[in-house]
Amino acid sequence: MAKHYDVVVIGSGPGGYESAIRAVQLGFSTAIIEQDKLGGVCLNVGCIPTKALLKSAELMEYAKSLRRFGLALSGAVTADFAKVVARSRKVAGKMNRGVNFLMRKNKIGVIRGRAKLQPGGKVTVTPSVDMDGKTVGKSQTVQATHTILATGARAREIPPLPIDGTHIIDYRGALLQTMRPDRMVIVGAGAIGVEFAYFYHHMGTEVTLVELVDRLVPIEDADVSRELQRTFRKTGIKVLTGSAVSSVETDSHPLKVHIRGKRSSQVIEADQVLSAVGITGNVEDLGLEDVEVKTERGFVVTGDFGTTEAPGVYAIGDVAGPPWLAHKASHEGILCVENIAGKKVRPLNKSNVPGCTYCQPQIASVGLTEVKAREAGYELKVGKFPFSASGKAAAAGHSAGFVKVIYDARYGELLGCHIIGHDATELIAEVVAARELETTYHEILDTMHPHPTLSEAVLEATRAAYGMPINT
Repeated sequence: MAKHYDVVVIGSGPGGYESAIRAVQLGFSTAIIEQDKLGGVCLNVGCIPTKALLKSAELMEYAKSLRRFGLALSGAVTADFAKVVARSRKVAGKMNRGVNFLMRKNKIGVIRGRAKLQPGGKVTVTPSVDMDGKTVGKSQTVQATHTILATGARAREIPPLPIDGTHIIDYRGALLQTMRPDRMVIVGAGAIGVEFAYFYHHMGTEVTLVELVDRLVPIEDADVSRELQRTFRKTGIKVLTGSAVSSVETDSHPLKVHIRGKRSSQVIEADQVLSAVGITGNVEDLGLEDVEVKTERGFVVTGDFGTTEAPGVYAIGDVAGPPWLAHKASHEGILCVENIAGKKVRPLNKSNVPGCTYCQPQIASVGLTEVKAREAGYELKVGKFPFSASGKAAAAGHSAGFVKVIYDARYGELLGCHIIGHDATELIAEVVAARELETTYHEILDTMHPHPTLSEAVLEATRAAYGMPINT
């Protein structure tokens, strides 16, 4: 007889494991099914180990500019690429053990293997192979009153870039390989593309970044895109916007990467190509068609609180579509479980999901860009404060970038904020909280910001928007 759980979560990334913990807190008997390692992509081959790699790149960048700080080394600083990757894996391993601890602490049933939905609330589990090549799990069936799909997503593959794991790789390959290529072409200048461009460049790889749209990080405010492109080119990263890879000759060494631009075409030689052209949801072989869960463009169709058209089946996080961010998955999952418990909760406000990109300079944003705000019909008050005018930024040696704020001229509503600069991803939470509280420019101006800090830039940008700049 199948063991029964109130809540079964399929997938143990941040969205999945946090949903499971919240379910237990609300009194539900809960199990989590994972075909690979606990923690999902984010903890094992995504957010966390990538940030460890980027820290090594940042330190290398520091080492190259020590004289600016009045310091000198007697010898050259070199990167031991294999050890850089090993440190990243060690960080990921620690976080994986942390999730295992949380499952035991909260008495959550951990079921290893691949899950498949069956009618009547049944979930069958079969053995799977994890990222270490180990077969995990056994065949069994569990019964669930509520099933939450948190299966995440994977790199999208396009015809010109068939991923073979050697010549053409995805983000996993870029994260795990222990040999550094001398020349790399990165296709796609979204968050993944620009983060790896920054990392590999500072590890010593000659990087060419190719983007189909006419600017880097296309979803960000245009001013942010221009600043990042200026910085990347200044540091030596070759940037080709308005361009696409039409084919890659993988039978030659070096590889020949054919790139088509708006006005001309060219062939670039490279040792490796990293495809960072987007992601697609993990919706295959889950039995979705058997329980009438609809998908669209590779993602599960959901309503408020992750509901699907199948009663008792929910989907959260990357598998439920954009924005593809770990914190969105976690927040979405907790709302889903609290709604199941009958709590009065508000649906996820996607316009207040912060976006973060961890190259240097970092990028963080929330709300509308200036272009989107004008398209929506708002009359605007726009203010910008450059970090070059910040005492804290100057002292820290990080004067690149700015804070840009966008207000509705009529009511003073804070419509959006866009930051590029050191620790931008730490600064954005203030603005997210302000928007959640429906703050206007009055409250920002009345909020005392400590000095000297980078956070003062939010206040200074707001002053600039209303014609009262103090430090510019």
